[in-house]
Amino acid sequence: MRRWIACLIVPALLAGCGAEPVWAPDEAVMRAAYRDQEHPPSITLFTVVNNRSKEGGHSALMINASQRVIFDPAGTWWHRAAPERNDLHYGITPTMLKFYIDYHARETYHVDVQTVEVSPEVAEAALQLAEDYGAVPKAFCGRSTSHILRELPGFETVPRTIFPRSIMRGFARLDGVERYAVYDDDSDDNGSVLVAQQTVAPAQPAR
Repeated sequence: MRRWIACLIVPALLAGCGAEPVWAPDEAVMRAAYRDQEHPPSITLFTVVNNRSKEGGHSALMINASQRVIFDPAGTWWHRAAPERNDLHYGITPTMLKFYIDYHARETYHVDVQTVEVSPEVAEAALQLAEDYGAVPKAFCGRSTSHILRELPGFETVPRTIFPRSIMRGFARLDGVERYAVYDDDSDDNGSVLVAQQTVAPAQPAR
């Protein structure tokens, strides 16, 4: 619960809190690299929404470019088969994608998933922006997500904001957005979900 609250606290209150850099070795990143050859280049916005208040608690991006990654700013999800570099997770196979969503969907939150197809050039630009962004401090998930989107052609109307739900509404107005929501009745103790995920042997990424 603390993670979702932290994402919405006014950033000025946490100006003294720095991000925690994480840097997986080259070998791990190259070994995990996964390319989704079944779907066109795209950008997906994940918004974790409180089922009671309907407020957004977290924003993240999945980028399907020359490889598929998840930019999870100030996030707490991880998997040994999805090496991380400063909030950017590589190796997002179908299993890792399922794990990511399952970790966030629980009895008090659901995950709103919005996807829009983009050109290969825009997808690569998004990947580069995510790789260059760096570790994100707590409470800046919305700001970093909206910053990356606003740098991309075709996403200029997405608001630059700290509020995940505002980003979600702006993204929904883009042309060609496909949208669905994932609900789950898992306990709020999603730490146990994270532990269970580590016991699943990941399949070798297809390239």
